[in-house]
Amino acid sequence: MKTENPLRVGIALGSNLGNRLKHLQDARDMLRKMAVPDSLKQAPVYQTEPVGCPPDSPDFYNTVIEIGYAGSPHDLLDATQAIEFHLGRTAKPSRNAPREIDVDILYFGEEQIDGEILDLPHPRLTSRRFVLQPLADIRPDLILPGDQVSIAEHLRHLDSNEPPLVTVQAMW
Repeated sequence: MKTENPLRVGIALGSNLGNRLKHLQDARDMLRKMAVPDSLKQAPVYQTEPVGCPPDSPDFYNTVIEIGYAGSPHDLLDATQAIEFHLGRTAKPSRNAPREIDVDILYFGEEQIDGEILDLPHPRLTSRRFVLQPLADIRPDLILPGDQVSIAEHLRHLDSNEPPLVTVQAMW
C-alpha cells in the first residue's frame, strides 16, 4: 500500500554506543533522502539515562524527527531496519542491549496497526519521557490516532521515574 499523498511520520532516534551524535545525524540524513523534500522537522538531541537496559549501559542520545513520507508503513519499517543495519546495529543477545542506533516509527499519519512486526502508534510512546519530550518540542499539539490527548498533555501528566532530560544539542 503506497499512499498517494505523503503522510506525516514521527520517528524516534537513539544511540548509546560509539559516536552517538554522528549516528543520529547519519540516520536523520538517510531518512531525509527518502522523505518528501523540505518536510523534515527535528527536535533537539537529549542525553538520557537508559530505560529497561542491562546494568551499566551507557547513557543514550535521543531525539525525534518528523518527515513527510509517501510509501507504506511496512516500506518505512524495512527502510528503518536497513538504516540500523547500515549504521552497525546487530542482533543483540539481550533485550534493550546497548546499540549504535535505534530507529523506531512512532506514528504514521492516522494509521493504526496492531501487528506482529509493527504497531502504530508505537505502544510505549506516551509512557517514555525520552520520546515525549523531543516529540513535544516539534509537535506539542499532535493527537495520536485513537487518542484524545495532545503530546504536550501526555508529557505534562507523565508518571515516570525517568530523570529530567539534558539537552545535548539544539541544532544538529
